[in-house]
Amino acid sequence: MTAVLVIAGSDSSGGAGLTRDVATLERLGIGVLCALTAVTAQTDAQVLAVHPLPPDIVRAQITAALATGRVGAVKIGMLGTAAAVMAVAESLPPRAAVPLVLDPVLAASAGGELLDPSGREALRQVLLPRVTLLTPNIPEAAALLGESAARGEAELLRQGRMLLAFGPQAVLLKGGHGGGALAIDLLLTGGGDPRRLTAPRSSAVRRGTGCTLSSAIAAGLARGLDLTHSCEQAKRYVTNFIRHGV
Repeated sequence: MTAVLVIAGSDSSGGAGLTRDVATLERLGIGVLCALTAVTAQTDAQVLAVHPLPPDIVRAQITAALATGRVGAVKIGMLGTAAAVMAVAESLPPRAAVPLVLDPVLAASAGGELLDPSGREALRQVLLPRVTLLTPNIPEAAALLGESAARGEAELLRQGRMLLAFGPQAVLLKGGHGGGALAIDLLLTGGGDPRRLTAPRSSAVRRGTGCTLSSAIAAGLARGLDLTHSCEQAKRYVTNFIRHGV
């Protein structure tokens, strides 16, 4: 069975991280291989502790997963440190061979840093040029650029194009932190106009939506869907997850 390799940290609360990735992929009926980057102790309200794994262990897990010959896509989540970013970048196959989806986990939704400043710089300079798709929310896009959060679509598109300049093939700017009746995600590629993925904004609040979306996109790519259709399918899935929890 074709599988998605998930490279991410654990979340002891089960609301996000590797647990959420695995649950999403299993519900979508696709195999999962895992490379753990860090162990975290979290509740829904706060991060209590973070323990990064040694880079050589991260590298060995990725190498072992790729050796199975089953990896059809890679989803990257929490990395934690610059050393982990470098270990992942050194271990990944070319994106032309295997699609790579990067969800830039910089901080927990409950508060608490999950990637240190040197890790953010390594992410920009070493990992972004390697990936197929970057999936930041509005605060993450701003943090990666060292700017304030965008206000309005024009400013968000400017930031998206700046992120594209770091080298990812595409950027999906998630609009969950925006306003208005619609939650609008913007898919930017190197050419053409941005594509808008829309859904009615829900009043429900759930943790792990970023993990859910990026894992669902990776599932579509692993099945051979193109990037646009993978993002559209994942948008529908995460909208249902926010509304109903499944």
